[in-house]
Amino acid sequence: MTTKLNEAIKALNTMDFYTLVDMTFGDLLDAQAARYPNNDCLIARARDAHFTYAQFRDECNTIARGFMAMGIKKDDHVAIWATNYPQWITTMFAAAKIGAVLVTVNTNYKRFELEYLLKQSDSMTLVLIEKFKDSNYLQHLREICPELDECKPGQLKSAALPYLKNVIFLGEEKQPGMFNWNDLYTLAPKVPEEKRAAIQESLDPHDVINMQYTSGTTGFPKGVMLTHHNVINNGKSIGDRKRLTPIDRECIPVPLFHCFGCVLGVTSCITHASAIILVESFNPVKVLDTIEAEKCTSVLGVPTMFISMLNLPQFSQYNLTSLRTGIMAGSPCPIEIMKRVNTEMHVPEIVISFGMTESSPVTIMTSTDDPIEKRVTTIGTCQPNVELKIIDPETGKEVPPGTIGELLTRGYQVMKGYYKMPGATAQAIDAEGWLHTGDLCSIDEDGYYKVSGRLKDIIIRGGENIYPREIEEFLYCHPDISDVQVVSAPDEKYGEEVLAFIILNEGAHPTPEEIIEFAKKGISNYKVPRYVIFLDSFPMTDSGKIQKFKLREMGVEMLNLHNAAAIETA
Repeated sequence: MTTKLNEAIKALNTMDFYTLVDMTFGDLLDAQAARYPNNDCLIARARDAHFTYAQFRDECNTIARGFMAMGIKKDDHVAIWATNYPQWITTMFAAAKIGAVLVTVNTNYKRFELEYLLKQSDSMTLVLIEKFKDSNYLQHLREICPELDECKPGQLKSAALPYLKNVIFLGEEKQPGMFNWNDLYTLAPKVPEEKRAAIQESLDPHDVINMQYTSGTTGFPKGVMLTHHNVINNGKSIGDRKRLTPIDRECIPVPLFHCFGCVLGVTSCITHASAIILVESFNPVKVLDTIEAEKCTSVLGVPTMFISMLNLPQFSQYNLTSLRTGIMAGSPCPIEIMKRVNTEMHVPEIVISFGMTESSPVTIMTSTDDPIEKRVTTIGTCQPNVELKIIDPETGKEVPPGTIGELLTRGYQVMKGYYKMPGATAQAIDAEGWLHTGDLCSIDEDGYYKVSGRLKDIIIRGGENIYPREIEEFLYCHPDISDVQVVSAPDEKYGEEVLAFIILNEGAHPTPEEIIEFAKKGISNYKVPRYVIFLDSFPMTDSGKIQKFKLREMGVEMLNLHNAAAIETA
């Protein structure tokens, strides 16, 4: 047993609510496997996968050696484009054990978005499934890299993606130019375990290990660089608030590509030696079946997920009494839904969390013993080892309790920066190390925070962040569009929907339906405008700035969404 492993075991044995741990993902997994070798670690019923902690450690070591045999080295970027397969988590830890950086790909992406991400991230390797919903991943990739049809696995030379060399297919059938996942087991013996272990021993907890893409209201998505130290300690603090233990079993139906799945879910489980119970993609029946069959004690979801489960006609037939805790996040939760989750779903200790990808992500969270009113009217209190302050966006001065201002955060959880975007990094993190979140918040006398809005015009649809500028950039590609502005429209089901205001080129006469169909072919379905309105001009200030708030008001009037708007702001 190495010195680092002994230190990791000691740190986990003595950690408390306020302790920061200093270890890598590889050492964390190895320490938990040494402490709880026979405990369940990862279960994915849809894939007939069941690993104990010792088995999962060995699986990750084998796949890591397979990666090394492919030529993957420390700091190389390994992208994964898949739903909640067990191999997603194996890739996460196997890459981390050799110092490669995991690049997470949104499962809703299509060709336009995938090409941008793989190119911007300099990804060397892509692990992918065949398809999800109406998006054929293999077809999208072949359209970007037609060279796959003629090359040998591991020898891709793509004009569009010059860094990409390896493509690994998560499927049984052979695909031209690609490895299959099972090939990793054949390749692994080419690399001695001692060589892999030596690389793990050399890694630093402050190395970048995870890159997740997030957008702003201007520009394209940015790669958020997170370290072992960022993510492990954030997962630990989240699990502490949920009071996770080695006997807990957490149902994870939220996507792993998002921080919700891979940090609030997977990482918090591993830091507390709890069992990860995967649901491949959200389906209310599958989630309830899984909770009952696996006797889950915790469940994650956005409010719309819980609503869809509660509203199933057969909901009362499920035995959910094993549940104790969980996390509801992504959008505000109506108090009546929280009460039903507490009682009808038997989740009395469910909590709320708040943060952003750039902060690993959680900075504020409620506790299992907070009153239900605090868990629905606030986002909780500051996490341990995190600094927060609220400032006046105009003056930069800190504001008193009860006053709305911009939320800033500083501490272990702040990202290293945006990949290859030093200017954007400098805009986000000031000279004193404060991350400017862009969220408008206030704090009460008891230390609980409330969110009042956003400085920027992010649309939150059913828990998914949608960034107008990205949609605008895509719609500009339409030959009939002269100008476009995307704003939110209130919606009773999802909270917000996408509304596109468009100025057409002279002589052009497309219908709103044609614009929507155009969008469906190029961007993720959840980003496709629900509404399209044609205008001759946009409302502007005297200085020439477009007034998006007036466009939103116009949308409510023109689409007669007054009732939805009233519900949203109630």
